[in-house]
Amino acid sequence: MSALSKFLYGIGVLLFLITFSLTCYYAYQIFHFGNNAAKATSEAPRYHFVLVPQELDNDYWRLVENGAKVAAQHFNVVLEYTGPKQANTEEHLKTLEMATASRVDGILTQGLQEDQFTPLINQIVEKGIPVITVDTDAATSKRYSYVGTDNYYSGFIAGQALIQDTGGKANVAIVTGHFYASHQQLRVQGFKDAIQNEEGIQIIAIEESNITRVRAAEAANKILKEHPEITAFYGTSALDGIGIAQVVEHYQKQDQIYIIGFDTIEDTLHYMKKGTIDATVMQEPYQMGYRSVQLMIDLIEGRNVPDTVHTETRVIRPEDLPLDSKRIIRMDPS
Repeated sequence: MSALSKFLYGIGVLLFLITFSLTCYYAYQIFHFGNNAAKATSEAPRYHFVLVPQELDNDYWRLVENGAKVAAQHFNVVLEYTGPKQANTEEHLKTLEMATASRVDGILTQGLQEDQFTPLINQIVEKGIPVITVDTDAATSKRYSYVGTDNYYSGFIAGQALIQDTGGKANVAIVTGHFYASHQQLRVQGFKDAIQNEEGIQIIAIEESNITRVRAAEAANKILKEHPEITAFYGTSALDGIGIAQVVEHYQKQDQIYIIGFDTIEDTLHYMKKGTIDATVMQEPYQMGYRSVQLMIDLIEGRNVPDTVHTETRVIRPEDLPLDSKRIIRMDPS
């Protein structure tokens, strides 16, 4: 090999080594930078919370879930939404027990009235896991806070609305979700207290709907057959107003009977636009979910947390429509 060939060969080898070294260097830098960026943007979640609703696919509770998940994302918290597909006390309690066994950082749950609920909540708190009740309270338990509607007040303002809209003259029938449920009892009691001094308003009948539109319709039909003098209905749970409206339309009495319902389910708003339902009490389930996550973080981090946080409640009428999407409970078409 000539001297020139050896020189050129050496230069080629040197250039190859330089190129290879630079490639390795920049590959390392890119990979290393990528790892650092990933570390900077994938901070480990601060806490793990569980939200246990009355029933998973309930449209009202989906709004609670939405609010809680937005807060969880904002505050870098893992939120697990789990519980019975349909209202079932045994499954609800089992879900709470499983969450406790998993050592989650906090539990958000609807309060139940069953005898087993309060002792279980007390046991969970004694094991060091904080509990906040949402929507329905369990005030005698060791839960740290309640976030939700002031149910007595919501019933009271429903009574005030009925007085105003009927001119203080009405024969009223009440359709309530459950006779035994404390939040339903409070909504009825608040209503009764609001109208107690109105001589022109009488409560004629009270029936139970089991929080279904079919049972609400059956209750309304039974009442109208037994008491044709009824001129107003008050429904205390989400589907009561819809069931009542169906029956009132069936009898073509929508111009004769006043209806005030509860919650802002799409069908309720539909009947309001038609003029069959005259008013409804609007709760803030989205706000309940968001605030409950905020409170749980405050609690864990040692900040003062109030015993009770009441979310906004007000009566809306057709002239208040349309509503913000966060306030509409969208029904599953199935």
